[in-house]
Amino acid sequence: METLRFLDRAAVSACLREIDPVEVVADLVRAHTLGRTTMPAEGYLSWTNGEGAYSRAIAMLGAVPAAGGGTAYGMKLINAAVSNPKHGRERAGGLSFVFDPETARPVLVAEAARLSAVRTAAYTLLSLRELGPVEPDAVTFLGAGVLASTHLELMVAGFPTLRRVYVFDVVPDRAEAFADRARAAYPRLAVEVAPDARRAVGVAPVLVTVTTSDTPYIPPSWLPSGGFVAHVSLDDLTEEAILGAEAIYVDDADLIRENPRRIMGRLMQDDKLLWTDEGGSAGTASTGRPLDGSLGQVLLGHRPARRPGTGYVVSNPFGMAVLDVGLVDAVATVAARTDAGVRLELF
Repeated sequence: METLRFLDRAAVSACLREIDPVEVVADLVRAHTLGRTTMPAEGYLSWTNGEGAYSRAIAMLGAVPAAGGGTAYGMKLINAAVSNPKHGRERAGGLSFVFDPETARPVLVAEAARLSAVRTAAYTLLSLRELGPVEPDAVTFLGAGVLASTHLELMVAGFPTLRRVYVFDVVPDRAEAFADRARAAYPRLAVEVAPDARRAVGVAPVLVTVTTSDTPYIPPSWLPSGGFVAHVSLDDLTEEAILGAEAIYVDDADLIRENPRRIMGRLMQDDKLLWTDEGGSAGTASTGRPLDGSLGQVLLGHRPARRPGTGYVVSNPFGMAVLDVGLVDAVATVAARTDAGVRLELF
């Protein structure tokens, strides 16, 4: 008989409460930078659904140092349709898998949207902790969906200095609903819905973009000095805003370069942004702007951390499969210890 463990969202959330996702992500980022992970090219499929909306499926595989020793193998399958929110559904959803290293069989399947959102927010918190204002008191969210809510959840826990939250969404009702939930959940916060994106961007030292935009729209003139931008949704900053940053940090330069669908990928392919090796050589005669490093290099002390001064700092995470695999492995370890979820008999 073969079985696997299934974790629904409630079980995933219960297991996540037993770990510190920011520290899990920090360990994984270090391991990846040291070459201790395996991350194949992701599988990507896109189509237009019956409403004419962009839809896609992404399969992200990886191998990482396991929470209990040895190596963990797994995958995240995360699918999305941009038309989902107007029907009351989350934009993205899917499943995360852990594989048995000996039989290669899936031994755990977990609801992926919660894991994926926590992984993304944990990376943002880690980058903000290392590269942003030391004691941020305010944050702006562009986009008011699940990612914004998850980021705020982790930021409230991670930054006791946080007092003000601003939000803008192209759907006003969504922004108002986010604000109402935030006020109820976090009484210490003053939460305000901004009238437009420009005014939202300029009022807080921390900006988190969590939109579905595929057209850059934020120029450098909108960004305040001393600010930190978590460019999570990847297509919000204009070319000028990226190239004009005081410092730019990434998670994996190769992933970014290989994807011209995103603005930083296009800039790297055009040699307007350059990735340098450990010795500082750009490996090209281009006069493009060098990236300042990866977050992993900062954590390991291989590159200096530059916090915002008179300009602004940009963190641009493409999204690494190894973080998803490592986080679901950590959850699987808790699930095994607590017997969380449901055991499913396959045959």
